[in-house]
Amino acid sequence: MPATPPIPTPEVLDERLADRDVLRTLAAEPLVGLAAGRALLMQLAHPDVARGVAEHSDFADRPLARLFGTLDFLLIVTFGTPDQVARIAAKVRGIHGTVRGEGYSGNDPDLQMWVNATLIDSALHVHETLMRPRGGELPEAYYRQARVVAEVLGCPLESQPADLAAFRAYMAETLAALEVTDTAREVAGAVLWPRRLRVLFPALAVFRLVTAALLPEPLRAQYGLPWTPARRRAAGLLLGAASAVHRVTPGPLRRPPQPLLVRLATHRVDRTLSARRDRRRGDRAPAG
Repeated sequence: MPATPPIPTPEVLDERLADRDVLRTLAAEPLVGLAAGRALLMQLAHPDVARGVAEHSDFADRPLARLFGTLDFLLIVTFGTPDQVARIAAKVRGIHGTVRGEGYSGNDPDLQMWVNATLIDSALHVHETLMRPRGGELPEAYYRQARVVAEVLGCPLESQPADLAAFRAYMAETLAALEVTDTAREVAGAVLWPRRLRVLFPALAVFRLVTAALLPEPLRAQYGLPWTPARRRAAGLLLGAASAVHRVTPGPLRRPPQPLLVRLATHRVDRTLSARRDRRRGDRAPAG
């Protein structure tokens, strides 16, 4: 597991980021955000990801920090300039360099690929099941362009599945081998039932319902998420309504401005990194 991950040169990065039209098209759709919880729980189903989060984050006090941090990084890589992408990628690689434990590293290319794979798979799942596209060309182009998200963190393109068919095979093989651990269930519980955010109970109830509905069934069962006939019907009505609203709302009205997305994401990332530095300084400060 390399301490310093291989990263694309500025020239290669410029070339990669010149080809983001389909990545941006899908990422700008608010409907894709419904699968954020799905992607997170799929990530945590990998035992090394779950251990890294549990041992190197304050998930109990800030249960949604990883979720928003991952989404903010994805937004900046998708919509930011090459300079913005290079800066945020360097910051995240620096954080990952401190995430180490027995048998795992935050800079492990295999883990970088898995985390990005859950984001890709979740976006395509929403696209294919809720957006109901008429053509079939977007998924292949989206996958090809979305690989840059893992590449800027140190997972070279040649280490990732070469095309969509290979990616589908990788997902099926990986999911079949995963077993959700107690650590993963603990972190997932803090995210789905955060004690400090009870004021957001109605929104969190919807979040839990949508996450359970969109998760692959084997993972839903392993996490122990309730899935009764009543919840299945409620999820179907909710997701059906969201799909209908998406189809009748013109694109310019449902998609937020891209510069605004980048500004908000950059602000949140900088604030999170500043808080992280403050906590680390506090941990190193002598007692008394």
